[in-house]
Amino acid sequence: MPLTIAQRLDRLKVRIAELAHWRDRQSAAIDGWTFEGEPIGHHQDWPHRQGLVHFAATAEAPEAWPLADIRLQLDLGGESLITLSYPDGETETFGLDPYHQEFPVKGRRFSIATESVARFPFGEPNRAPKLNKARFIWLDGPAHRLHLLLKQVAEAIDALGEHEVVPHLMDAAEHALRSLDWPSDTAAYISRTSGAVMQQKIWELPELEVNPAGLTDEQSASATTAFEALTARLQELQKRFPPNGELLLTGHAHIDLAWLWPYRETRRKMRRTFNTALSLMERSDDFRFNQSTAHYYAQMEEEDPELLERIKQKVAEGKWETVGGMWVEPDTNMPTGESLARQVLYGQRYFEKTFGTRHTVCWLPDCFGFSGALPQILRQGGIDSFFTIKVNWSETNHIPSDLFWWKGLDGSRVLTHTFDNPMQGYNGFVQPDCYVPTWKNFRGKTQHHTSLLAVGYGDGGGGVTPEMVEREVQLRDFPAIPQARWGTVKSFYEQAHRTAGEKNLPVWDGEIYLELHRATLTSQSGVKRKHRQAERALITAETIASLAHMLGADRPRSLETDWRVVLKNEFHDILPGSSIREVYQDAEQELGGVIEHAKAEQAVALQALSAKLPKGGVGDALVVVNPSLAPRPLSATLSDGTVVAAADLVAPLSVAVFDKGSLRPAGGLKASPDRLENDHLAVVIGNDGAVASLIHKATGREAVDGSANQLWVYPADKPRNWDAWDIDADYAEKAVRLDAPDGITLVEDGPHRAAIRVVYRYRNSSVTQTYMLTANARRLDIETTIDWHDRRTLLRTLNPVAAQARKATFECAFGIVERATHTNTSWEQAMFEAVAHRFVDISEPDFGVALLNNAKYGHSARGNVIGMSLVRGPIYPDPLADEGEQSFTYALMPHEGAWHEGGVLDEAIDLNQPLVSAESSGLSAGSFAPLAVTGIPVAFSGLKPAEEGDGLILRLYEPAGRRGSLALDLPSGWAASQPLNILEEPMERKGPADIMPFEIRTWKLQNG
Repeated sequence: MPLTIAQRLDRLKVRIAELAHWRDRQSAAIDGWTFEGEPIGHHQDWPHRQGLVHFAATAEAPEAWPLADIRLQLDLGGESLITLSYPDGETETFGLDPYHQEFPVKGRRFSIATESVARFPFGEPNRAPKLNKARFIWLDGPAHRLHLLLKQVAEAIDALGEHEVVPHLMDAAEHALRSLDWPSDTAAYISRTSGAVMQQKIWELPELEVNPAGLTDEQSASATTAFEALTARLQELQKRFPPNGELLLTGHAHIDLAWLWPYRETRRKMRRTFNTALSLMERSDDFRFNQSTAHYYAQMEEEDPELLERIKQKVAEGKWETVGGMWVEPDTNMPTGESLARQVLYGQRYFEKTFGTRHTVCWLPDCFGFSGALPQILRQGGIDSFFTIKVNWSETNHIPSDLFWWKGLDGSRVLTHTFDNPMQGYNGFVQPDCYVPTWKNFRGKTQHHTSLLAVGYGDGGGGVTPEMVEREVQLRDFPAIPQARWGTVKSFYEQAHRTAGEKNLPVWDGEIYLELHRATLTSQSGVKRKHRQAERALITAETIASLAHMLGADRPRSLETDWRVVLKNEFHDILPGSSIREVYQDAEQELGGVIEHAKAEQAVALQALSAKLPKGGVGDALVVVNPSLAPRPLSATLSDGTVVAAADLVAPLSVAVFDKGSLRPAGGLKASPDRLENDHLAVVIGNDGAVASLIHKATGREAVDGSANQLWVYPADKPRNWDAWDIDADYAEKAVRLDAPDGITLVEDGPHRAAIRVVYRYRNSSVTQTYMLTANARRLDIETTIDWHDRRTLLRTLNPVAAQARKATFECAFGIVERATHTNTSWEQAMFEAVAHRFVDISEPDFGVALLNNAKYGHSARGNVIGMSLVRGPIYPDPLADEGEQSFTYALMPHEGAWHEGGVLDEAIDLNQPLVSAESSGLSAGSFAPLAVTGIPVAFSGLKPAEEGDGLILRLYEPAGRRGSLALDLPSGWAASQPLNILEEPMERKGPADIMPFEIRTWKLQNG
């Protein structure tokens, strides 16, 4: 009775596994190892496993072995950077990890030096590291090649399923095996196969030979004959069953800047991975490798300039491809538009300076959703193409194509490609069972003939292996599977753009929302808070220094070094909160340093600005700078702690001088144990601690429906996967409302500010909230301090508002996103937690209510309820995430008209970017605005020194989706350039108005 294909395949796999035991003819141990200078033997434990350690040995392979067949096999018990030093002075360096343990060598004698850590690629500690293996092998080339080819045939049979070529492939493989002259000596056979799974299960194995015999010359020759016959048969079958599909292979080693390991380990991962890739390039003319992230190359420039020079040489040869055009691979949900612009500005400038090239492809394979502002930012940065695969991780709905135009908020488009490789995604393999499903899943076949496939071990680095390079050559002869060749990402997109010019590609309009990893908008709130503070502090420092320069002070200093720190910490596993504790200790320290330096720069700039103001008789003056385009009510805290909330306004982008003695609070501030009131708002705090009433006096409208600022705890926030990353859709099935406060106390009653404090306790945690109303406020601030000591528990604020709309407005980078408040379709149901920057608003045509914040990103809008996530308690990968005390502020703001008519953005700016003030003397009272913007209301992004030459760079954007006229009013002698892009170079605008919906506009301002 004949065996089925499945049965024959099982037998084939057994034979292939057995064949692997004869890949080497002989082996020779490498002895004489030292660990930190002390002897260490084979299979001996490391004396300690703390930090970076060093192994060393001198190695000499047997003279009788052909050099071309000598391989160095190492397993030292962790990840290592290996350096071989030959007698002639030549050195060779590569990475050692579980996937890179066998290496060809250039000579038979050399010394070995390592930098090793007792860690596995994903940061897991090796708690009992040993020197497991250190030996030479004499590779039996014919046996090795046949073994690899047969493995690939078996993988092809698996992948092709019912394809009619499968029986032919099986026949060819079995014929090759039957033609072998194979050893059967008992002692050698048992010794060679003793490591097999089946043999390891035996109660007790017989005594084994230490160095069992390999294949004889005749047996090895039979492997050559079998290999050649099998290759010829595959070539014949390929003519009958041509390749199905085309893949462009790009070697890749997705190195997370920090994740399950701290950044200091990433620096070592870079050197290991980069040296491995260079080593492969020396042995293969066809191999191509891509690496994004300008920051990595800048780090190499400091730490290993020789390595960077070798990379530059391979870039010049076209073998190493730099991609991405950004400083790092950032999260794009949470950074401001200005931060994303700086990612491209500093990334492109570095790549051009270092490698002489700019990028046209944005490479973000692993980010957790993408802002609708990104296409315009990319196009203004010289980038017309975009790559990711993360969109394929969405759990419910999927973008319907893998090759499409992505259309941003303003209408800008970038050509976007993604692929669905079920075998590790962007960490693909060079093998048939990776090729076949990737091509099968490619939903762009009718638009383009090729899909990308990124291959190489990644996340923790490592990259492509020598076997992958060898596999690619063998697979060129295979029938029925996709044809694949090494190539560059740039060449793929150049071809795709030509195709796009001929065919109507699908268009995806707006943000790319990932229906997964929603908790990354909330986890590790400390780093999110510091990141936002650092962004705002740098923008403020640059702006004040630039305004001072326009009044005659020295040219501002560049803050690029500080910006680079901020951009680094926007990496897609740092800012989202999905890394280990050590990462956040580093990040918060780095961002804290940026904030401190930026505030020092603000003080210096304010002093320079004050020196250029008219002198006068105000002996006790308050100098106030408004670093935004929003007219702001005067609010300041004086050196003695006095809070000032006056009726005076500070004009946009201006400096104002006030006589402290003449400052008076805005009128109407009243306070009682449960009520706060000023000329704009009347607030009642209920016995449950929530907002029982919020009256907007100008309209007389009640802003809350029942009560607002309800605090809810969700003890069922225990996601089935990805603890720090995910909030499951049913998280709210169990909920506990905090409605029995320990106390409600009036803690401040004017004349400039009034406040009521509410304290809650939940199990091991406490929440202290202070409702703040200043005399001139149009919003109710809720200052919040949480002392959190509960794991796998989510805390949110829910705010039912007295407004009804089918869409809510969420602020995003350089604009807004409107999201449904209903759940009619699966798309809306899946968007139960989504990103907002500084506000979410629900408005009727004549009235609305906004929830503002200065540190949070995870929001929801269901019906008339605006929700915001405040804190979580995941246990992986940081068991202490968000443990302890954290403080932030959010606010409720009723307003007349739509959000853009009611001043919502202005108040959000005021909450996030306070006025900067200092006390002085001998100045004239008044307002001085060196720069004014008139016309349609627009938003301010930044004012900074130009990257090239003199002058300042002004960047504005339209935030609400309107078009209109725009004019700049500059000091005498100053002029604005023609339109610039974010690279600060001239660009052609296509819009008929001075500014178009959501458009980013940039000018260079110059004096003389």
